[in-house]
Amino acid sequence: MRKLPFTHTLTVTTSLTKQIAKHTAVVALLLVPTLAYANDDPFESINREILEFNDAADAAILRPIAVAYDDTVPMPIRRALMNAYDNLTDVNGALNAVLQGRPGRAAKNTGRVLVNTTLGLLGTIDVASDMGLERYKTDFGHTLARWGAPEGPYVMMPFLGPYTIRSGIGDITDSFMSANDYLVDDDLITWGSRGWRALEYRADLLDAEDLITGDRYVFIRDAYLQNREALVNDGVVVDTFSDFEDEEWDEEF
Repeated sequence: MRKLPFTHTLTVTTSLTKQIAKHTAVVALLLVPTLAYANDDPFESINREILEFNDAADAAILRPIAVAYDDTVPMPIRRALMNAYDNLTDVNGALNAVLQGRPGRAAKNTGRVLVNTTLGLLGTIDVASDMGLERYKTDFGHTLARWGAPEGPYVMMPFLGPYTIRSGIGDITDSFMSANDYLVDDDLITWGSRGWRALEYRADLLDAEDLITGDRYVFIRDAYLQNREALVNDGVVVDTFSDFEDEEWDEEF
């Protein structure tokens, strides 16, 4: 007998939960309590060089593809694909909510998956949000923060962009918890979907390129760290953009 979509979702969730135990111990061993805090940015010199490399690679390869993608693929199709992808991401959110000791938020994300998978045509339509079931945005880096793991230094990765040690370990762990990997046992589809997601993310940034002012490296670093801080603190963040001094604002106004 063929499984109903929501039954298959529960089966996948159970399988994912079993896999978490295998990787959590490894992650715990990788975390060193004496890691420097990200704001110290001890690798700034090499980070700046990697950013220059990433910018050059982006200008030569990724940005032109993103522009063509943005110009040719209709927004309704992009939105449907993103909704389907986000629907699978909600499975990760539910698992991380459980690990964070937040059963209510885990239940909400699970409810979103069940509703969008069934009523939302396999997640292509976000019916759950229209019903008031808002997504709990989280990842394993957030889970590590809830467990008290230090943030670690800020690092710029070739091609991949900014991370902290904690968010990087979290991203690797989330890849093992990806519902997409368990639903489709095909490396080509798995990596293809990840490549498409990176392209979609880059296309979304096209309109924001002119917003970067001052020291590009500092702007990107501070924006990333504030975004991570907001995620970890459930939306609360202190504005500490280090490239904007009071005197500079006084000169402008």
